[in-house]
Amino acid sequence: MNRRQIVKGMAATVGGMLVLPAWASAWNSESLQGFQSNFVGPEEALLAEIVEAIIPETDTPGAKKLEVHRFIDKMLADCFDQKSRDLFSKGLKSVETMASQSYGKSYLACTPKQKLEVITTLSKASDADDQGFVRLAKNLTIRGYLSSEYVMTKLTGYEMAPGRYHGCVPVKA
Repeated sequence: MNRRQIVKGMAATVGGMLVLPAWASAWNSESLQGFQSNFVGPEEALLAEIVEAIIPETDTPGAKKLEVHRFIDKMLADCFDQKSRDLFSKGLKSVETMASQSYGKSYLACTPKQKLEVITTLSKASDADDQGFVRLAKNLTIRGYLSSEYVMTKLTGYEMAPGRYHGCVPVKA
């Protein structure tokens, strides 16, 4: 290694350590205030039901209750290109179409089991766009759920600066 590579590596490390606290803070519904949603009315309700089918409510809140669908909307607007946003919008229409074809009713009117079957069917579809939509929806749902304020503080015991030094601790042999 030469000196330039070492200096570049150290600069990247220090820069990452300075920026990390801004990325590591848990999001909540208040942090999304003022955001203009891309999905309105029926589309937002549909997305909320899709995330609830992926992570349903049990003894812990589900993805819908934690408003993961708003997180997905914000991520699509800020972090993805137009092609991915179009794929997602097309996927929402595919979910409605699949529910109508399979059960003769809207996705919102389906039972939780039927909703999960629609998502599973789309994930195994021959259309690459449908598979891509389900993959993207699942990834963003899991990311949003695991980084939500509730999960970070109540379930995982998140600490901004983990690790402690216990210098004088009796050791039992």
